[in-house]
Amino acid sequence: MRHSRTRAACAAATGSVALLAALLGPAAPAGAVPDATSGAPVAAPVADGTLLSYVVNTRANRGQVQKAERAVVAHGGTVVASYPEIGVVVAQSAVRDFAARVRTASGVESAGQTRTAAVVTPEDSAPTPGNPASVPPAEGTAYDVTAVKADQAHLLPGGKGSRDVLVAVLDSGIDDVHEDLAANFDAAASAGCTDGGRLDRDRSAWLPTSSDHGTHVAGTIAADDNGKGVVGVAPDVRVSSVKVVDENGFIYPEYAICGYVWAAETGADVSNASLYVDPWQYWCQSDPDQAAAIESVQRAVSYATRSGVLSVAAAGNDYRDLGSKGVDTSSPNDTTPVPRDVSTGCVDIPAELDGVVTTSSTTATGEKSAFSNYGLGVIDVSAPGSSIWSTTIGDTYGRKSGTSMASPHAAGVAALLASTHPGATPAQLLALLRGQADDTPCTAPIVPPGRAPQTCTGPAEDNAFYGDGRVDALEAVTR
Repeated sequence: MRHSRTRAACAAATGSVALLAALLGPAAPAGAVPDATSGAPVAAPVADGTLLSYVVNTRANRGQVQKAERAVVAHGGTVVASYPEIGVVVAQSAVRDFAARVRTASGVESAGQTRTAAVVTPEDSAPTPGNPASVPPAEGTAYDVTAVKADQAHLLPGGKGSRDVLVAVLDSGIDDVHEDLAANFDAAASAGCTDGGRLDRDRSAWLPTSSDHGTHVAGTIAADDNGKGVVGVAPDVRVSSVKVVDENGFIYPEYAICGYVWAAETGADVSNASLYVDPWQYWCQSDPDQAAAIESVQRAVSYATRSGVLSVAAAGNDYRDLGSKGVDTSSPNDTTPVPRDVSTGCVDIPAELDGVVTTSSTTATGEKSAFSNYGLGVIDVSAPGSSIWSTTIGDTYGRKSGTSMASPHAAGVAALLASTHPGATPAQLLALLRGQADDTPCTAPIVPPGRAPQTCTGPAEDNAFYGDGRVDALEAVTR
């Protein structure tokens, strides 16, 4: 969603959900000053009167969280949400240097500003309809379905997945009445997280408005095998809408935290995050605000993992080696970007967090998509992500490109694995997903105009472009 916000690509995408547009990434706060040693920006002081969001980390128990809540209030903040299970408090404040003040409180382990633009009140808006003239290939014949062998899997008993399996789609919302999604949509497990990170279970909070990105992702995972439109990788599993993209296309840490915790609490087996967390394309440990946000989101992901959720994410569309990032010129993306060196100690979240399955994108001919990020030891698996047909708002269909489109293929195969291996832990599902992936040797890179060629390193079994290879739906239901 990154529009940036989403990983999606956006080669053909429109819409603000950063998700869709996410070909490039975030930047650094307005007025940020590069740190002389690390190159990571240090946010300039915020004037009183500018309402901003913060995360406060403490020990994971109710008593410590309550102490952190009192510290928030004592220093001029308001508690928005609290998570005793992970020791995180989400707060808002218009007080200058609020995070620095809260860090001095007893029991507070870290605290940080999560955005560089002021908090705005969410606005209601109507869903943007799709294009009724867009007609996909005959159901089940699109290249991505055959590339991951989902068409073969669907012919076998149990090859379409189990109704007991739930995939939480952390994205821009899902059109729950779409002809290809209604049968597999779980409204009871859906919620919105974009009102400052507050959980909202009302239907209006998780429906798509400014973006069809989440609807497209959901179709790739679980579009019904009903003879209409497209078919998902796992057309008999359920999907829930966990809306983490706001009307301006941003996915802030507090939204992601809410989304991952909600996925855990609703018993999801798999989650898909085709996005990166704003406003920093790469969050740096050398900056106390960014470090606190990394810690908070990691805690949410780890909690989901402990609760039985396998978290799948897109690698990003920046044509970048995640193992050697270089300079980021696009962050923060909610105010004024400031160039900074992100080579050391800086990570893409959630893609580079512990426990997350990082997915790169491939083309119709099996090569790494030109836009896709890569990295030896970073990419877990690959999947089709170029020119993918799927569901869009209003019983329509469209094509999008991006690692946002690759990730749901991996999530769909993971859902098939959860169906055929009930009770498997996230670690076991990941081992199966990687072990069954089709080994893909390094290939010559597709080089966008004006860019330097990339280098793929590593053997066919695990390399920088494809990780352990392309996900395999057929093996997921036969082994």
